[in-house]
Amino acid sequence: MTVASTDETVSRLEPFRNELTGYCYRMLGSGFEAEDAVQETLLRAWRSYDRYDASQASLRTWLYRIATNVCLDLLRGARRRALPMDLGAPALAGPGLGEPVSEWVLVQPVPESLVLPAAADPAEQAVRRETVRLAFVAALQHLPPRQRAVLILRDVLCWTTEEVADLLDTSLPAVTSALQRARTTLRTVEVPPGEPWRPSDPDQRDLLARYCAAFERHDVAALVALLHEDATMSMPPFRWWIRGRDRIAAAISDPAASCAGARLVPVAANGSPAFWQTRPGPDGTHRPFGLVLLDVHEGLITGIATYLDTERLVPLFGAAPHLAATRPGPALP
Repeated sequence: MTVASTDETVSRLEPFRNELTGYCYRMLGSGFEAEDAVQETLLRAWRSYDRYDASQASLRTWLYRIATNVCLDLLRGARRRALPMDLGAPALAGPGLGEPVSEWVLVQPVPESLVLPAAADPAEQAVRRETVRLAFVAALQHLPPRQRAVLILRDVLCWTTEEVADLLDTSLPAVTSALQRARTTLRTVEVPPGEPWRPSDPDQRDLLARYCAAFERHDVAALVALLHEDATMSMPPFRWWIRGRDRIAAAISDPAASCAGARLVPVAANGSPAFWQTRPGPDGTHRPFGLVLLDVHEGLITGIATYLDTERLVPLFGAAPHLAATRPGPALP
């Protein structure tokens, strides 16, 4: 390949990166793995581009076929990723979070900018956000890899049965059967209630503003009043999780686990209300302590997941907030 043809090939492949990353993220349950899978997909496509035949498949279909094969290779023999709630019973009492689990065990968060193309219609964007919520991505991991690919392509990306059959090099009845089995399995999976982040929804914005204000005041009573009675709290990469408003109140009231002085800074992650939780260092400058993703349903907070492995997450999300010792109150995007 000449330099000119190389540049031209890259310019044709690169526009598909975002949607391919979204596809691979739903398949793999990890933003880190999704980025690697897409990089491998584009590298394979670049190497074999001179053999690509536009009469046989569109460029988009060809790239999705490569991406699917990359994901299926990565998932061969792999244990399914899960949420802490899928790994065991809730904690009852006592200090400590236990030992962290391997990064390969849990579904990992992802920045929206990596996986969601922009949509002019807010309603359409809300639908897209729903398909990258942690709970939905975790539910997808219950499916065998090929069924997972069929369901994502048909029900999330709205490909036709014929397009999916062509991509997977299989028959129309095989695609229909795989889709039916995948849908049946998903109906048996308990998906925690939650709504995608809707910036134009005044009720949702009010709830989140009150949550942020209560959190930053360390007003436990006001914060707990915003929780559903069966709300959950988890702190990946630990298996530890708890259920119930009273237990969450006890956990955040514990002086050893106090968040006094912490702040919440909005970030776009997994189509859900999300924030960097920052804490002040010795110089008073706030630095990321955790990435907080909330589940919101019918005017209440139903789930709080605080991912603590910020050293890995910050490079994935880009520049993290480093805030001065004083600043105005929290603001939603």
